[in-house]
Amino acid sequence: MDLFEYQGKQLFARYDIPVSPGEAVTTVDAAVAAADRIGYPVVVKAQVQVGGRGKAGGIKIAADADETRTHAGAILGMDIKGHTVGTLWVEKASDIAEEYYASFTLDRAAKLHLGMLSARGGVDIEAVAAEEPEAIARVHVDPVDGLSDDRCREWVREAKLDEAAQDGVVDVLLELYRAYTDGDADLVEINPLVVLQDGRVHALDAKVSLDSNAAFRHPEWEGYEATQVLDAREREAREKGLQYIGLDGSVGVICNGAGMTMATLDVVNEVGGSAANFLDVGGGAGADVLANAIEVVNNDREVRSILINIFGGITKCDEVALGIVEALERVELRSPIVVRLDGTNAAEGRVILEERASDQLIPQPTMLAAARRAVEIAGATA
Repeated sequence: MDLFEYQGKQLFARYDIPVSPGEAVTTVDAAVAAADRIGYPVVVKAQVQVGGRGKAGGIKIAADADETRTHAGAILGMDIKGHTVGTLWVEKASDIAEEYYASFTLDRAAKLHLGMLSARGGVDIEAVAAEEPEAIARVHVDPVDGLSDDRCREWVREAKLDEAAQDGVVDVLLELYRAYTDGDADLVEINPLVVLQDGRVHALDAKVSLDSNAAFRHPEWEGYEATQVLDAREREAREKGLQYIGLDGSVGVICNGAGMTMATLDVVNEVGGSAANFLDVGGGAGADVLANAIEVVNNDREVRSILINIFGGITKCDEVALGIVEALERVELRSPIVVRLDGTNAAEGRVILEERASDQLIPQPTMLAAARRAVEIAGATA
């Protein structure tokens, strides 16, 4: 679950991370009223879950009410990389001396938390990592031990930050780690983490991604659901209880298990195609779940073929086959379905599919063969 900047800052504030005073608004009049309360100058910032706001004109400084009205009117409704601005964050402008970058996320390969810190804040950190990897100081943190004050100070020195700011940065980083772990986040990022002219350190931006699997521990997250930006496909999938992420390709993908789904997306790409979605029906998907998944993918007008790739463990392949047959009876298919089944009851499932094989239902023996056939169909009908 990705948060908007203002939500991330509200989260940071609960963990005593200093942020600029500000208000989230949805109208021009509300923006002016907020700016009057906060005190000028202010910064009017588009709230979209995508980078590049500044370059697109989505962040403006206002010296008075007239400028606030002008900027708010221009930014509200703006399209930034396909995201329409519906909310603004109006905050007190900061007198900045230094800009740093700080984040925590999970290093899955190392099975440890990963902190990244750089004196090159306020810019595209991916470019910094590619062009000057030595400009980013990294620290791995064992979740059992946590991040100690001593290790944090050593990490800050490794990043070569301004010596006068190091105490303030250490304080923020320790709280940021607490927000990351206690807050059940997948990612917390501050870019830039700023040092003000008076030496204070605080978060000028906030990027937070929460682990949805931990929602049961956080009733306070309920308010975030209403602000999540979902396209029509993702909204329909969520209503059906499906794990779905929309992509830009033409091959609809339905699999069981996140690893299997990722592998299938890779194979589709390897054979020259592009996936229209990530859809994981889970480890015990039965007929109803499969039928719902096919409905969701079938409703995507960019999909030219549907690839179902199932390896039966808990999931029984004959039940998957029955779900596909049921979907064919209740859904008017816009695209052919290519199916590969293996694992538990695969032989029985293949018999069910072979008996109903047609131009709209195409069984295949292997994942590679199925991906090639699905990509071929998508290319032929594009």
